[in-house]
Amino acid sequence: MTAFPADRTVIVTGAASPRGIGRATAELLAGQGWHIGIVDLDEGACKELAEDLSTKHGVQAYGAAADVSDELLVRAAIDQIEGNLPQVVALANIAGVSSSDPYLELTSAEWHRVIDINLNGVHYVTRRVAESMVQNQVGRIVSLSSVSAQRGGGTFSKTPYSVAKAGVIGLTRSLARELGPYGVTVNAISPGPIDTDIMGGTLSEERKVQLAEDLLVDRVGSTTDIATAISFLIGEDASFITGQTLNVDGGLYLH
Repeated sequence: MTAFPADRTVIVTGAASPRGIGRATAELLAGQGWHIGIVDLDEGACKELAEDLSTKHGVQAYGAAADVSDELLVRAAIDQIEGNLPQVVALANIAGVSSSDPYLELTSAEWHRVIDINLNGVHYVTRRVAESMVQNQVGRIVSLSSVSAQRGGGTFSKTPYSVAKAGVIGLTRSLARELGPYGVTVNAISPGPIDTDIMGGTLSEERKVQLAEDLLVDRVGSTTDIATAISFLIGEDASFITGQTLNVDGGLYLH
């Protein structure tokens, strides 16, 4: 098992949204001493977040804009990050979009939009980062799936979202087999209802109560709940955990 370098970088996709899981993850990991590579659509927001993280936490951070559904842009963005930060040891695939269209009203364009971002995007980012991790013989990859993938929807987002997130679980298991011999672990996290704008906008207190009725705990999840799980799975001590899907869902899958 190759030890982590003293200076290590984690790439976080979808980190620029102010209320998103990506932002919370970048903040938490920067506070733990990780250098942060940011990939998001908005170049200005990427650069602003990188500067903020550097100032607040004393780490190095670099933002590179890219649409994760465009493989060439993804590869260029990660090239930039690797050229400006220490060794990339971890990847958190968080960028994603929701989709609430009922199946019988679903257009081809909407189907491809959701699959391209939520599944193909995870593949494009992972493919590029895995090249470097394999060369260095160490790495941690964590991707966001969803309880929707396991329950066939039943949350805000519907069919194409569930299909894409189920694909993330399949990709995770397959890559765990292929990359394990190179010291790279690959896991997924399956969130339940989290208080972010991807749930169709800021959740009202009434909607939070309604969502919590389907849970085994008395609240919807926070972005920090997911960020904490990511922090655990990318840690140096998590080297014996791979190919797994960790449900962080307040018990929704069991309900």
